Amino acid sequence: MQIYYNPDPAKWGALALRPVINPGLLAKTVNKILGDVQNEGDKAIIRYNREFSGVELDDFAVSQAEIDLAVDRIDPKLKAAIESAVKNIDAFHRAQIRQENKIQTAAGVYCWRKPVAIENVGFYVPGGSAPLFSTLLMLAVPAKIAGCKQIIICSPPNANGNVAASILYCARLLGIDKIYKIGGAQAIGAMAYGTATVPAVYKIFGPGNQYVTVAKQMVNITGTAIDMPAGPSEVAIIADKSASPIFIAADLIAQAEHGPDSQTLLLTDHEPFLEQVPAEIEKQIKDLPRAAFVQKSLHHSKAIHFDNLEAAVDFSNYYAPEHLIVMTRSSDDIISKIINAGSVFIGDWSPEAAGDYASGTNHTLPTGGFARNYSGVSLDSFYKYITFQELTRQGIKNIGPLIETMANAEQLAGHARSVMTRLEILDGEDR
Repeated sequence: MQIYYNPDPAKWGALALRPVINPGLLAKTVNKILGDVQNEGDKAIIRYNREFSGVELDDFAVSQAEIDLAVDRIDPKLKAAIESAVKNIDAFHRAQIRQENKIQTAAGVYCWRKPVAIENVGFYVPGGSAPLFSTLLMLAVPAKIAGCKQIIICSPPNANGNVAASILYCARLLGIDKIYKIGGAQAIGAMAYGTATVPAVYKIFGPGNQYVTVAKQMVNITGTAIDMPAGPSEVAIIADKSASPIFIAADLIAQAEHGPDSQTLLLTDHEPFLEQVPAEIEKQIKDLPRAAFVQKSLHHSKAIHFDNLEAAVDFSNYYAPEHLIVMTRSSDDIISKIINAGSVFIGDWSPEAAGDYASGTNHTLPTGGFARNYSGVSLDSFYKYITFQELTRQGIKNIGPLIETMANAEQLAGHARSVMTRLEILDGEDR
């Protein structure tokens, strides 16, 4: 880890930078992939599956037989764990259902909103070296509660040309059967533009690497909605001397093992942690299967000492982490000051992994500093809200003159006239 002592706020911008691929090259590559998918459809998907996943697939739609086989291969203990997690995720998101009330804003003027599920949604579920079936749970459960009519899944095929059995089991459990063996930017293009095999969707959800994130942003410009920019994962830990260096190290490792472009930060006012935590990390990764990922990630991760916790909180808010863990004696005081974070984990017994899997909160969260202006996925993410208004005769009499005055002030005579004609008729009826 890179160690810093009491950095000047003027240098926070450099410390808050995430590891990125050359932006120009990244955009150029993604733009070509998206263009090829839009113009060539399935042909481009087949070519990019061969190039990036190393598999030759003429048919990349997952068959029912593949789903059935995957279900039979899942360990009963894992099935039970998934089912319990689904219950918790469902409970948390179902509690977000809101009753929209009809409001009378003025006498005879009634206004209300109606939540309507987005009809067609697409999920990008990362696969590769770590098939994140938990992502599917986080997206499909609220989508089902909302009532989305069509749900499709794109997930990268493994070396054998298959989608991970755990992902297929979760899809079966949640009633989704449109699953496609496609990863990377080409998957985003397929869901945005549609191909002969993959139906186009109205909104795309799910995290991914930098190529996936840029692809989502690009298709968003051309009309496909996205949940948020959600790229490589990250965590910040605010810790004082009451925290356990063993727990701190474990949580940093947990985040770092996502991949070499993940980022972890330790923010502390306890200087001994700057030596204790890296030493503890070395102990804990010795037998870790993904130790190579952790080491690469930690190479560009940071441990920063501040004179006080107030400065650590200020830096955290500036950085706006996807995940924030607070391990301090007075956590209530700290969390009251948090304004920029995707999801917060409080205390020694709240590892970030709890939110990844089974606490019930959603783990699809904004990264790269977007927690300053984006929320994580919630039930609302799967709705669009339509507003309604109804005016009675009394209602148009009450606010009609206001509308007429304001329309004339904007030099929109047609707007004013649409009100005047009604008021004139009502005036005639009153005589």
